[in-house]
Amino acid sequence: MGEIFKGISKVKFEGAKSTNVLAFKYYDPERVVLGKKMSEHLPFAMAWWHNLCAIGADMFGRGTADKHFGVKEGTMEHAKAKVDAGFEFMEKLGIKYFCWHDVDLVPEDADINVTNKRLDEISDYILEKMKGTDIKCLWGTANMFSNPRFCNGAGSTNSADVFAFAAAQVKKALDITVKLGGKGYVFWGGREGYETLLNTDMKFEQENIARLMRMAVDYGRKIGFKGDFYIEPKPKEPMKHQYDFDAATAIGFLRAHGLDKDFKLNIEANHATLAGHTFEHDLRVSAINGMLGSVDANQGDSQLGWDTDEFPFDVYTATMCMLEIIRAGGMTGGLNFDAKNRRPSYTVEDMFAGYILGMDTFALGLLNAAAIIEDGRLDKFVEERYASYRDTEIGKKIVGGKTNLEELADYASKLKAPAMPGSGKQEVLESIVNSVLFGNK
Repeated sequence: MGEIFKGISKVKFEGAKSTNVLAFKYYDPERVVLGKKMSEHLPFAMAWWHNLCAIGADMFGRGTADKHFGVKEGTMEHAKAKVDAGFEFMEKLGIKYFCWHDVDLVPEDADINVTNKRLDEISDYILEKMKGTDIKCLWGTANMFSNPRFCNGAGSTNSADVFAFAAAQVKKALDITVKLGGKGYVFWGGREGYETLLNTDMKFEQENIARLMRMAVDYGRKIGFKGDFYIEPKPKEPMKHQYDFDAATAIGFLRAHGLDKDFKLNIEANHATLAGHTFEHDLRVSAINGMLGSVDANQGDSQLGWDTDEFPFDVYTATMCMLEIIRAGGMTGGLNFDAKNRRPSYTVEDMFAGYILGMDTFALGLLNAAAIIEDGRLDKFVEERYASYRDTEIGKKIVGGKTNLEELADYASKLKAPAMPGSGKQEVLESIVNSVLFGNK
């Protein structure tokens, strides 16, 4: 197939003053930040499902975007056209990774054996496209939420036959992930939950989810998968109560079922905010538990109560995100744009513009985070805020585990009343952030 995105050349960095909508304003892949190239800090990935499959349809209307790529949909020819389009798209944007679900790659047949043959064929085609490029597979996953058979979940289903089909999809998706050299494998439990406890055995369902994940680990290691398995927490939608509500819940589940040595978390910004947290909160929870794996880079709309998957444009949030990632020493995965153009943004140019927006936003976030770290005032304040545990005898005993309730009670009785703890200085710290971000403007 010839050039698909005609009239769009390789996107280049032109600087903040550029008015070219198809140029990077802040993402300069060769720029060195804190000792590493920007491209190393920001391993961007293309989401196959949104970028090559989503057409802007919603519950009220048909799609607005044309993703035929010149070929009839629902065919293997169309599946290959999506591969051609995806690789041309990534090469023109300088994106080095892609992520996929099984049914993003090929049309799903009623017979799983037919679907699997199609996956073998398309993965062969993808491997050929990868040759001669530096584009890699970041992670793969199985779509175990769209097909009607998963109405009660996959691992959490009440049907042993459906569970077996879920296991078969996971097996095949792992085969393809290893075949494509994927760095990770994701469990997105979009329907792993319940609507009412009146018909639900919660303990059994969670144990069954763990059984499926354990089988996946065993099989993955058997066939040579050396990467991380990921859980992607999500609080709601489509199920009313989902078992992977947020980072802390997912970590508790993994530890309870002995899966924490093989699994990390794939944190999505929009999911964190739907859980009532900030994006940086779930990143911090993951990092301090040694489970920061990969990131789905998007954002939601606070006025809408569902997963809108917008391209990120909130630079402040991107700054806080990159601050957490840098402080954690990086991540094992990448920054996958699980994001889609708004329904009225339906042109080919809009496809590129969305990614340029997201990549520039995270480039700004990286630069800002580096400036905050180099400024040092925030880190110094936090270090000094807990100085009493470092500089006093009683503090040292508490941290060292060398005291008990009796000794602490005796210590408190001699104090009679403690002094007020040091001020949190939130407003001062927020002002410092603003001064670092905008002080030179």
